[in-house]
Amino acid sequence: MWCSATSATRSRSRLRLAAAAVCSLVLLTGCAAGATSKPDTVYADAVGPTVIGTDTSAESRVVAAMYGELLTGAGQKVRMATTSYASPSATAKAVVAGKLGLAPAYESTLLRTFPGGDTLPGNVSTTLSMALPMGITALPPAAADRGVVLAVTRATAQAHDLHSLADLPKAGSRLTLGGAASKDPDAPTPSSLKKAYGVTLTTAGTSATADVLALRSTDPSLTEDKLVVLTDPEAVIPPEHVFPLIQAPYAGLAARKALARVNSALTTDQLAALASSVDAGESPAKAARTWLRSKGLLS
Repeated sequence: MWCSATSATRSRSRLRLAAAAVCSLVLLTGCAAGATSKPDTVYADAVGPTVIGTDTSAESRVVAAMYGELLTGAGQKVRMATTSYASPSATAKAVVAGKLGLAPAYESTLLRTFPGGDTLPGNVSTTLSMALPMGITALPPAAADRGVVLAVTRATAQAHDLHSLADLPKAGSRLTLGGAASKDPDAPTPSSLKKAYGVTLTTAGTSATADVLALRSTDPSLTEDKLVVLTDPEAVIPPEHVFPLIQAPYAGLAARKALARVNSALTTDQLAALASSVDAGESPAKAARTWLRSKGLLS
């Protein structure tokens, strides 16, 4: 019995010595996954440059250029993808497939693309984390939202004292709904507006004849035509804030801090103005760099 106990003790001692040797090697090399003394220091460099992709929209291209500038300024290696994807959904799928390391994404679009998990009202970040495959991270969003809005002309707003979708019943029951974004997946339907606000709307024959216009929040006509955007207190229209969709190996601490700098600074109006500049011919890189410097986010 004593011999067995001694043998067991010696075996345990040898195991402890081996474990100590392994731990020493981990500390010396700093390459083990469990090492936490200097997290995120060289993670991105170890897997190569972050490939940043976009869809074809001006919004996506200029935001992707911002991400590239910010990461480069933080000492990260980046490379812009040579081709654009057809839609935000296709771009998100490219990130998940490993073809891209990072791309601008939008909340509701992403949840339609990857519908797994439960929707938690008021907690979009948790909902996204449940829907996304392991290894893909949705970083915090910017204030900018490219979602659908409902707007009316200034004359209509003044005539009926319209500020909110809840005010629409005051304008009567003969209002029509149309607009460039009226067929978008995020656009509210007459039935959803009836349920939430008690307003009766019929579908307009053409956008030109619509009383209430469904448009993307970055649509230049909102400013050019001086339209009045109606608030949505019942949150019938889902959010579409822009945020970085990134593969985990590229989401180190330095990258997260760099990308987060744009969050509070980039508003919907500013994103719309930047998109208009890009649509008018300015390069996304130049527009992004000029804006970041104007906000003190880039030296």
